[in-house]
Amino acid sequence: MRSKRIFHTVESHTEGMPTRVVTGGVGTFPGATMEERRQWFIANSDHLRRLLMFEPRGHSAMSGAILQPPIRPDADWGVVYIEVSGCLPMCGHGTIGVATVLVETGMVEVTEPVTTIRLDTPAGLVVCEVAVRDGAAESVTIRNVPAYTDRLDAKVDVPGWGTVTYDLAYGGNFYAILDAGQLDLRVDVAQKDQLLAAGLAIMDAINEHDAPVHPENPEINVCHHVQLVDPGSDARRSRHAMAIHPGWFDRSPCGTGTSARMAQLFTRGELPLDTDFVNESLIGSRFVARLVGESSVGTLPAVIPTVTGRAWLTGTAQYFLDPTDPFPEGFLL
Repeated sequence: MRSKRIFHTVESHTEGMPTRVVTGGVGTFPGATMEERRQWFIANSDHLRRLLMFEPRGHSAMSGAILQPPIRPDADWGVVYIEVSGCLPMCGHGTIGVATVLVETGMVEVTEPVTTIRLDTPAGLVVCEVAVRDGAAESVTIRNVPAYTDRLDAKVDVPGWGTVTYDLAYGGNFYAILDAGQLDLRVDVAQKDQLLAAGLAIMDAINEHDAPVHPENPEINVCHHVQLVDPGSDARRSRHAMAIHPGWFDRSPCGTGTSARMAQLFTRGELPLDTDFVNESLIGSRFVARLVGESSVGTLPAVIPTVTGRAWLTGTAQYFLDPTDPFPEGFLL
């Protein structure tokens, strides 16, 4: 066996969506904050993301997280989130996966019935409350970074789809949110090709004509997620298809997307604080979430979301890079 690099991972999935947790083989990235580490990684080591997320080691909907020592003194671990679409500021399903991995591999001190894990993420501090029984993580509730509404009832001309009305909210990433019914679509696996085509066209149009910019971090300045909501969804229970750049669906209900959806519903006066909200994915998996307080992001009003979901470990792995491998950074079809 020949290998230039060896990466150690713990594999998991959160409500159907994979999180490949990288536990060794990458070292500590430079930076005074986790956001600086994320930017350093993008500029200097993004080939590692492509190697681990793209085929043949990954696939077109692969997602992962790289563990780092924390920078904040009040955090237990640092995390850099990676997926096919890029290097994210925050990932809800990935955080649930990371917390489950940390508990079930003994990488944190485990207490029952609840183990608290504080994660230093590029988007800010995220607190995870892991429900533990007999050493196993049964569910994870994350207290996410503040979520806010960027715009309501915005319109954009989308080639092939006409003028589309959408809301845009932030829950760790930016999300365009719209009723799929205005496109004559339902959230059904049978219509997945049309849903994906519409979502990608809408995000391209938004980024071309009115790309969002985070008021406190101008590096967060793109919409790579479109939440196509099934007609009949409401502030108690919502079903959606989450189209993601460059062309795939979130299999989970999407933690940061759920946070953004609740911010949108709160702004519209439809979802009060301390009220359960059930968010369902295209494959039928669910998160239960709620808003537990108000905050601000820059000068904008914001809310504090919590999201509860489950993750399962699926294996451990070591990935190699043979010096003669013709795809040292993988490939994406």
